[in-house]
Amino acid sequence: MDEIYKKYSRIVYNYLYSLSKNIEISEELTQETFYRAIKGIKNFRNESNISVWLCQIAKNLWINYIKKENKGKVIYFDENTEKFLIEDNINDKNEVIELYKQIHRLDEKTREVIYFRILGGLAFKEIGEIFDKSEEWARITFYRGKIKLKEELKND
Repeated sequence: MDEIYKKYSRIVYNYLYSLSKNIEISEELTQETFYRAIKGIKNFRNESNISVWLCQIAKNLWINYIKKENKGKVIYFDENTEKFLIEDNINDKNEVIELYKQIHRLDEKTREVIYFRILGGLAFKEIGEIFDKSEEWARITFYRGKIKLKEELKND
């Protein structure tokens, strides 16, 4: 595993830094990525490059970090601006819970794009890079997810 760490740690670190723009967070999550990789090496099926597998672990850790850092904050859809907003307090928790339920029902990629955009504050270009897709793909995926959420919330 030392050899794998030496070969891939810079790739994982750079990937995490591109997400977080923070040296300390990138270093911490890089270490955690390799710790998780060691624990889960038996799950590596050699279906992809090991660097892709490591970056997937890193991405999942980043998502968990974003969720943890934004705990207590809520996302809601503002009908007036037609945008998702984040606030520390909202009076009607039922609306917030319903929004989270609807986000959870989206397909995985759309859900992740929405979380990266809303909770992570990432630009569409950065989101596209994470998924190895274009900026336009990220923009369209977010837009379609937003429309679907808006429709579902109206139906409820």
